[in-house]
Amino acid sequence: MERDGFDRLTIWNLLQDAASRHEDKEIVYRKERRTFREFRDRVQSFAAGLQHIVGVKKGDVVACLDWDTMRYLEAYYAVPSAGGVLHTVNIRYPPELIYYTMSHASDSFVIIRDEFVPMIEKFKDMFSFVKGWIVYSDDGAGIETSLKPLYRYEEVLTSGNELEPNQDENSRATIFYTSGTTGMPKGVTFTQRQIVLHSLAVQIAVTLPPLNITTQDVAMPLVPMFHVHTWGLPFSSLVGGMKYVLPGRYDFQKIPEIIDTEGVTLTASVPSILYMLLNSPTIMQHSGALGKLKALIGGASLPTGLARKAEELGITVVGAYGLSETCPALTISNYNDRALMLPEEKRRELRYRAGVPFPFVSLRVVNEDFKDVPKDGKSVGEIVVRAPWLTEGYYRDEAKTAELWKGGWLHTGDLGVIDEYGYLLIVDREKDAVKSGGEFIPSLIVESAISEMKGIGEVAIIGVSSEQWGERPVAVATCAAQIEEKDVINHLNKYVEMGRIQKWWIPDRVIFVDAIPKTSTGKADKKKLKEMVKL
Repeated sequence: MERDGFDRLTIWNLLQDAASRHEDKEIVYRKERRTFREFRDRVQSFAAGLQHIVGVKKGDVVACLDWDTMRYLEAYYAVPSAGGVLHTVNIRYPPELIYYTMSHASDSFVIIRDEFVPMIEKFKDMFSFVKGWIVYSDDGAGIETSLKPLYRYEEVLTSGNELEPNQDENSRATIFYTSGTTGMPKGVTFTQRQIVLHSLAVQIAVTLPPLNITTQDVAMPLVPMFHVHTWGLPFSSLVGGMKYVLPGRYDFQKIPEIIDTEGVTLTASVPSILYMLLNSPTIMQHSGALGKLKALIGGASLPTGLARKAEELGITVVGAYGLSETCPALTISNYNDRALMLPEEKRRELRYRAGVPFPFVSLRVVNEDFKDVPKDGKSVGEIVVRAPWLTEGYYRDEAKTAELWKGGWLHTGDLGVIDEYGYLLIVDREKDAVKSGGEFIPSLIVESAISEMKGIGEVAIIGVSSEQWGERPVAVATCAAQIEEKDVINHLNKYVEMGRIQKWWIPDRVIFVDAIPKTSTGKADKKKLKEMVKL
C-alpha cells in the first residue's frame, strides 16, 4: 500500500508535529513574534514559492547568507521541505572561502540578507553558477542590486502556491563546511532522517538533570546558524515545545537584556561566547535573570575557571561534545545513575566534562592498535564513534572520507579519557596535541587549570619545537589584572602539589596578548597562535 508520507522522518513532519502539539508557543526575533502555527504556515508558503516561483527542484542546493534571524529559521525548514538542500554558508569566512564553499557545494540558488549583497556584488561574475538570488531586508525595504535573476523573499513567500512536501526521509537536507583551520574547508552533509533522529535524541537528553528542560523553558542558542545546525536546537526546541528566541547578529551589549526580557532559560555556545557574555558591560544590570539560565557549552573544552565564573552569577553550566561531522551531538554532561549517587561537589566536577553519550551514540576511546583503553580517567586514546546521524563522508572527497571512516568507526581526531563514572574528558585535539619526550601533554587540562587563576581571561596552549623534547608547551593568555609569567607558573605548581597536573606539563613560557585569535566558529585559532609565537 502506498504511504502518504505522514509516518516518515522528514523535517516537514517534524514541524507539523511541533505546530500541532504546541501551536501557541512563540518564536521571537526582535519585534517579530510568531506562534508555531503561524511559523508553520509561513514555512509552507515559502517552500511552495521556492518550488513554483523560484524553480527549486529536488536536490538543488540553496545557500543562505544571514545572521540568526526569523528568515533563516524559515529556510531551515522550508528548503528541505521543498526538496532542496540547505547550504548554511559561513558568513565569517573571507570572500575567497565563501566563493570556494558555494562553488564546491554547487549552489543553485541563494537566500541573502541585504547587508551581504554588496560583498557578493563585488565578485558577482564569479557566481555565474547561481540561477537565482532571493533577497530580503528586516524592514522590508526594496533592495537595489545588480544580482540577477532576482527574487524578493516576501514575494516568494506570498505566491499563493500549494506545497508538494518532500517526503523522502533519506534525501539530503543540509550541507555546510568545517572551519578549515588545516587545509581547505571540507563539506559535510546530512539527510532529513538523520536530522530528525538527532533532534529527538537531543530533546531526550536535555530533559535529564541538571538541565531538566521542559515545555516551560525558553531557548536562545548563541551558536551561529551556519554552524552545525545551531547544534540541532532549532529543531529540538520546537519538538520540545519551547519558546524560541533568535538573537540576530550577536550584540553582547543587548543580549543580557534579551535574556531578561524574553525570560531565556536555556542557551548554548562555545566557551569564547560564554566568556563574552560574562564580560558584557550590561550583564550586572540583568543579573536577576541569570539564576534561571542554563548554558550548554561545547565546540571546545570547557575551562573550569570559566564555568565557575558563570556559576558565581547563578548560571548552571553543562558541558557537551560533538563535531561538524557528527551533526553534532555525541556526549552531554547530564547526570547518569552513578553521578546521581555522588555528592554535589563531585557532580559539579563531572558537569564540566564532555559527558556521557547521547541516546543511540556508541563511543569508544582507543589506542593505536584500535583497542579500548581502560576507563580509569588516565589512559588517553582517540575517540571513535557510531550513531544514526553521522555524516557519510566529506562531500566530493573520497580520500578524506576513507580516512574519516577507517575501520568502520568515525574518527574524531580528538584525544580523551573516560573515568570510572563513564564520563568523557577531552584532553586534546590530535592535530593540536603537544607531544613532549614521546608523551602527550593534555593541553586542555592545562588550559583549564590556568583558567582558574584569578584575573585570567582566555587561555590556549600550543606546542613549539624543542631540540631536546621534540615539542614543549607555551601558554598564550589574556588577563584583566597585572599578572606576570612567574605568577602563572607558581599557580600551576600548586596544582602539581595537589596532584591535578604533572610537573612536566607546565608551559616553558607564558605569553600575554590583548586577544586570542579565533576561527570562524569562535574557537581559539591555534594555527595563528603558533605563527604569532614564531615572530
